[in-house]
Amino acid sequence: MAQLALGLASLGRPAYINLGREDALPQVRDVDAMRAQCHLVLDEAYALGVRWVDAARSYGLSEQFLSEWLPGHDDVTVSSKWGYAYTADWRPDAQVHEVKEHSLARFTQQWRETTALLPRVDLYQVHSLTADSPLFDDRALQEAMVATGVPLGFSTSGPNQADAIRKALDLGIFTSVQSTWNVLETSAAAALGEAHAAGLKVIIKEGMANGRLAVRAPEAVAVQAKELGVGTDAVALAAVAHQPWVDVVLSGAASPEQLRSNAEAMTVEVVLPDLSEPAEEYWATRAALTWN
Repeated sequence: MAQLALGLASLGRPAYINLGREDALPQVRDVDAMRAQCHLVLDEAYALGVRWVDAARSYGLSEQFLSEWLPGHDDVTVSSKWGYAYTADWRPDAQVHEVKEHSLARFTQQWRETTALLPRVDLYQVHSLTADSPLFDDRALQEAMVATGVPLGFSTSGPNQADAIRKALDLGIFTSVQSTWNVLETSAAAALGEAHAAGLKVIIKEGMANGRLAVRAPEAVAVQAKELGVGTDAVALAAVAHQPWVDVVLSGAASPEQLRSNAEAMTVEVVLPDLSEPAEEYWATRAALTWN
């Protein structure tokens, strides 16, 4: 069965799109308050047996917060991502929160920033790789990534994830893929199965559809949760964890309470009808979610 990991997208910056996050965080979200909250959730994760934490350059101060917590936690796998730059400057009402660029210059800068903060990086991933990314034709960038000596991965987003996954497999430089898959967005399933069969570690993000499956759960999810005595969040993540090609399931919990509820996914088995939406529709809904 897949292992549970903690993603820091909700904990390294004051604003994000996850539904249900706003009530889980401190009322004041200055740097000190978010650092304290991040460390509380990391402590809870460790107590629950979680031994993988995933950050990114664009997750605000996530790498800094993680680096401050890591001493004494040498058995934790640390992954991070490059490609997006955080541009909101800690302003929840910023017009633009992050800017994407897959270039050698961006990689060189962000690898330097990541390694200046984190004492180790066990996996470094290209953030939101798409089939039209310039990375695929940039041999110098590919060589620079390989030259780090660190295992490399990539994440995907958008309605054409499967295309990006299959194209990335052909490069032969990646050891993992991190993609969105949940009971509403299943379009990448076959490609992820191919990646798993090829030996890549499959990491699933947004298993709760950015909180939609907890806050706006379909009736079938709510009924299953009631029958099992767990939250709708746990049902959603359990559906991910039991896919045969999944190795790691990311929790995006914003509080210790949310994480404990998410972790119950690893103790139950669920049976759900097909709830999937057309990929274009799913990603349009996601794009309309408000940063807050």
